[in-house]
Amino acid sequence: MNVNKMIRSARQGRLSRRDFTRTLLAAGIVPVMSSPFPRRAMASDNGHATVFTWGGFDVPELYQDYIDTHGDMPDFAIFGAPEDGLTRLRSGFVTDLIHPCMGDIPRWRSTGLFQPIDISRLSNWPDVIPSLYDAPHNLEEAEGGVWQVPFDWGQTSITYRTDLYDLEGEESWDILWDERYAGRIGMLATGDDAWWCAAIKAGVPFDEIHTDDAFEAIAAVLREQRPLVRTYTDDTSSLNQALAAGEMVAAMTWNSSAVELTFEDVPVRFAQPKEGALTWVCGFMLHKDAPSPDRAYDALDALLSVSAGEFLTGDYGYGHANARVLDLFDDEDLAALTLSRDPMDILDAGHRSIPQPPEWSSRMNTLYEQIKAGF
Repeated sequence: MNVNKMIRSARQGRLSRRDFTRTLLAAGIVPVMSSPFPRRAMASDNGHATVFTWGGFDVPELYQDYIDTHGDMPDFAIFGAPEDGLTRLRSGFVTDLIHPCMGDIPRWRSTGLFQPIDISRLSNWPDVIPSLYDAPHNLEEAEGGVWQVPFDWGQTSITYRTDLYDLEGEESWDILWDERYAGRIGMLATGDDAWWCAAIKAGVPFDEIHTDDAFEAIAAVLREQRPLVRTYTDDTSSLNQALAAGEMVAAMTWNSSAVELTFEDVPVRFAQPKEGALTWVCGFMLHKDAPSPDRAYDALDALLSVSAGEFLTGDYGYGHANARVLDLFDDEDLAALTLSRDPMDILDAGHRSIPQPPEWSSRMNTLYEQIKAGF
């Protein structure tokens, strides 16, 4: 199938987020960061599982099997950055499923707020790609299960306007430090992405990122960049809109931004920096006091389904944990999405973050907030 044609078409008669966005844009309306489908912000007493996740992962296309079984979507709560989500959980918010990334597992486990996931309860588990979950910190003390079920994988890189940015030489993280475009650069606001990407820019090996020298080197390049940045945000819709309008020429983004903008015929490219992109695997963990554990497993199984994966890859541009999803796309499609049949071809070609202790994360986030504030 052709990706561009696929993401332009209606999906089995359902109104997708992209079709909704296209309709708004055709009418001259600029969409904001919200879903066209109803969602509930907090857990309720209706018995549904509650999923604590990123914005955009609360759409029916990802939960169709759950809807078919239970007649409605799960409940949802949304976080903008992992640190915000973890803070809310520590303050007493109780949910069923939570959507952090693989590198977060040791720190999140250390809170004592999670339980291992029994993979025997997931009918789609045999199709999950082993390399996405086979990590010591995900398996140890999990009693035959896992701490996190992988779901999505991809890259943090640079989406840039090919008609507005004058690329000189190879694609590089230097794009986001290009003084020619001061005030037209966008950055993700969370240090879980930006700090690691700045480490790549600074030439800091990830196995040394915890050292004092690394903190100084990374802080220096982020301070150097500060006068060039138009905005720091984790609202990817605002980054996409600014790129579409030409207010920005380049921004740090995930895969989905380039796919969405290409769908809207905005001339962009998702860069493959010569230094390597930041690569990641994210997934779902189960709260130890999950109010609706049976339905939480149903939601997990729905997320791992082929139908959910087809939507995640074809519409968002992210890799999916189910190996059967890759059979739906030919090599040309996957290359256009900067994906591969073997996730490790992409993940190992870039730089994957290494789990760090809580004190490192606190120091990193505090320092990044100070830099964004101009200090």
